[in-house]
Amino acid sequence: MAKTGKIQSIRGMHDVLPLQSPLWQFFETTVKNLLQSYAYQEIRMPVVESTDLFCRSIGEVTDIVEKEMYTFVDRNGDSLTLRPEGTASCVRSGIQHGLFHNQQQRLWYMGPMFRHERPQKGRYRQFHQVGIETFGMASADIDAELILMCSRLWKLLGLENIRLELNTLGTTESRSVYRQVLVDYLNQHKEVLDDDSLRRLESNPLRVLDSKNPTMQSMIEAAPSLMDYLDDESRQHFDQLKHILDKAGIQYNINPRLVRGLDYYGKTVFEWVSDALGAQGTVCAGGRYDGLVEQLGGRETPAAGFAMGIERLLSLLEDAGRQVDNAPHIFIILQGQQAQLDGMSFVESLRNQLPGTSFQTNCGGGSFKSQMKKADKSGAKIALILGDDELQNNAVSIKLLRQKAEQKTVAQSELVTALNTILQD
Repeated sequence: MAKTGKIQSIRGMHDVLPLQSPLWQFFETTVKNLLQSYAYQEIRMPVVESTDLFCRSIGEVTDIVEKEMYTFVDRNGDSLTLRPEGTASCVRSGIQHGLFHNQQQRLWYMGPMFRHERPQKGRYRQFHQVGIETFGMASADIDAELILMCSRLWKLLGLENIRLELNTLGTTESRSVYRQVLVDYLNQHKEVLDDDSLRRLESNPLRVLDSKNPTMQSMIEAAPSLMDYLDDESRQHFDQLKHILDKAGIQYNINPRLVRGLDYYGKTVFEWVSDALGAQGTVCAGGRYDGLVEQLGGRETPAAGFAMGIERLLSLLEDAGRQVDNAPHIFIILQGQQAQLDGMSFVESLRNQLPGTSFQTNCGGGSFKSQMKKADKSGAKIALILGDDELQNNAVSIKLLRQKAEQKTVAQSELVTALNTILQD
């Protein structure tokens, strides 16, 4: 029997309503223009992938795979998953289509990701990310470019007080040595570890350093530092990165507790953090993942990138009072039977002559008074009044809605010139 009552959106998955969408469009346009200025190219991947892709890339013992993925079996018996992140999909696509061999790639994508976790401010079950992935460049300059790009984006968006946390994880070999030292240390302090950390102790010990549990912080602070176990190559890579950032005037905080728990990450890792979002303050996270292409079946390929959460950044923009005007420039009032019949072609002619100008045409009839109310409510700067009398005389009336001025009637042949003058004021 069918259920009755209202059907609502799924918890943690939200509609973006018409009043909210202009801020999204502003953000998306700003990002696209920035990435184009750095010569990055867009790639679009499916929302659904083979579950095995994420098990192999993220790891079967991670929280994402164990607890958070939306996974289902389709009619062919295949296990499929709504993508929880974009990097694995991008790498899969690059391998499948031969984008990496003897090539350098600067790629970006934007779209929804899905994780079944507890919804909170800026963190939802369907959330949206901008992802940047680069391939074929092993030196620190591309790491620096990614960070410089983020810094420029914050300025373009008008966001302040976003700080950069920076660290290096070294190579797989040096990290392996450190991993054993860390496990030995953590085993000596097992009584302090919470359940998550105990679970990670054998499978993912570096993630223990990232714990926010206040009762563990003094123990974590006293843990051995990965910096003391770095190999010369990683140290030199990190010094080059810092030199480029210093030269560019980028401020950063070296945070030895900033880690990635996955084996394919190495050398540079970074996060951009805001205190305005509470405990979950990371708005952008990235680093090098030179081992991932090979892990997913491709050839050994250096890679680096980052992802940023759109909802979190929009929350910061809203808190900063950022508003985007999405009102039409001109509202068209059509008064009279003939004006309603001929008005549409008149407005289309104006659109041809005034590209970039937005028009809202009254549809559905209504009295002159009701149409004027709609014009005012629309937020338009100008109302154009085309009645049967104006139509017969090849004229149109102009009413300024946001300032005191007399309504005036002009010949249709003079209208574009008159509108250009008003719109440029």
